[in-house]
Amino acid sequence: MSTGHTIPPFDGRTVLILGDVMLDRYVSGEVRRVSPEGPILVLRYEASRMVLGGAGNVANNIAALGARAVLVGAVGDDAVGHDLAAAGVAIPDNVLMRMVPVPGRPTTMKTRFMSGMHQLLRLDEEETAPLAPAEAEAILHAYEESLAQADIVILSDYAKGVLCDLVLAEAIRLARKAGKRVIADPKRDSFAAYHQVSVITPNELEITRATGIAIEDDAAALRAGQMALDASGADAILLTRSAKGLALIRRGEAPLHLPTEARAVADVSGAGDTLVATFAVMLAGGAAMAEAAHVANVAAGIAVGKPGTATVSQTELLGALHRQELLALDDKVVSLEAALAQLAEWRRGGARIGFTNGCFDLIHPGHVRLLNKARARCDRLVVGLNTDASVQRLKGPTRPVQAETARATVMASIGAVDLVVLFDEDTPLDMIRALRPDLLFKGADYTIDQVVGGDFVQSYGGKVSLIDLEQGHSTTGIIKRMNAPEKAVPFCKKEPKHFWLIALRHDDQDRVWQERYSRNHDCAGVLGAGGWLYLDHRASGRAVHRYAAGTGRVYGRNHLVGVSAGRAACSARGHQRGRAARGRAFGLRAGDGEFRLPAAGAA
Repeated sequence: MSTGHTIPPFDGRTVLILGDVMLDRYVSGEVRRVSPEGPILVLRYEASRMVLGGAGNVANNIAALGARAVLVGAVGDDAVGHDLAAAGVAIPDNVLMRMVPVPGRPTTMKTRFMSGMHQLLRLDEEETAPLAPAEAEAILHAYEESLAQADIVILSDYAKGVLCDLVLAEAIRLARKAGKRVIADPKRDSFAAYHQVSVITPNELEITRATGIAIEDDAAALRAGQMALDASGADAILLTRSAKGLALIRRGEAPLHLPTEARAVADVSGAGDTLVATFAVMLAGGAAMAEAAHVANVAAGIAVGKPGTATVSQTELLGALHRQELLALDDKVVSLEAALAQLAEWRRGGARIGFTNGCFDLIHPGHVRLLNKARARCDRLVVGLNTDASVQRLKGPTRPVQAETARATVMASIGAVDLVVLFDEDTPLDMIRALRPDLLFKGADYTIDQVVGGDFVQSYGGKVSLIDLEQGHSTTGIIKRMNAPEKAVPFCKKEPKHFWLIALRHDDQDRVWQERYSRNHDCAGVLGAGGWLYLDHRASGRAVHRYAAGTGRVYGRNHLVGVSAGRAACSARGHQRGRAARGRAFGLRAGDGEFRLPAAGAA
């Protein structure tokens, strides 16, 4: 089902990330043989690269989406920790690093040895003991200083010691005191440590360890999510389920199960970071939680298709969402029964349902603006569309111009529309009674008492909303203009009393021939069939023009005008020469060359 998901503006949003910063190093090469020293592969070195991982990968993903990230964490008291840039670690301009060096502790680094897309070995250099109180206080100081500029907070826990008991509890307390929502990506076996965060984002393994419930199906995911809510006091659990997608479990609301969006899987490492980052940025931009979960799911699907620790740009995300919408257009056009099932699901999520209807034969800007205004006043917009038979009864045998399939497809392509349902009756009253919308929309050319179904909607507390129409737009007007006869193109703005008309045309040998010569002819005329181009010749009193043989010169007080494809072709006054192009039929244009007649003509 297409849900019309959109991305709010990300620029200007700031996400504060506190957690375990690490480096992901990739050493790539080619394997050609097995070592003679033992049953191990020999990797011939080709290249290496190093990127931010862990909480750093979350920050990179936020930056790639166009938002600003402030990253607070610990690094080792070593060369890499003191100068990440010198170590070859690229840090985006919109990531502010607030790193605290910890004496006697190495910078956490995971080195992966790769041959092509295959990981041969991973080497971890790390210290996972909790931070000492002095380093914990330094981390909290940097965090508290950054909190005021943040729209939302992410606690990225990789169990490397930064989010120790002291730091974790105080970070949550400070964020709640500042009125900031907190998303926790957990690693602890007990979710009670994340008490009163807004959202926890475990994977299946993490929630199973915390609750003891194996996630075998949607029902098990719901039970584990509810237990995690009770243990943590969180508002929601966003559970990632690998190939089975994800589940959003919220207090007092129906669960939302989303299938995986991955088209191909190259590497799952870091996909969880992409999901958490996108979810946070969406919430920071004002998106509803279900909307944020959907877009984050799409972003994670892109990330797993990339090798290694990867980010997803806003352009990639927009492209994926657009492709999803195109594929889902037909899913918007549903039967009444399917619409009822979808509305029930939306209502469980607290959505307000809007409804409008019409023939929508030729959709014009007035229709689009009406639909956009209606959608802005509700959470989901359903459009009732008259079938062809219904339109014919209402509008006559020449309507509709477009068949119902075409009209429904065009309507479904409009982002403001969530569902399209066809009805065969003259009015949508039966459909309105079945759907029971919260808001009923109609153009302001109606009064409330004239709106079909208005009394019924108001009887159960719904509202009828009239929307101002855009002037100058109507389907009937468009059709009238389409069917209007073509107007003749006059030769002159002011009709003379006497004039001469000469008709010229090109033959197949590219010569201009004088075909007809007459007087006292109506001035109004058009470019005729068969290649005729009409030129008028006016003189005062009597005709005083002649054509010099073979030259096309025009003498006397006259005005020679040609019309070719709606353009003035040539003109001559007094003793000027009238020039026109030899070449394409009707192609007489001023200044393109002389036209020649086979013999002189006289008045």
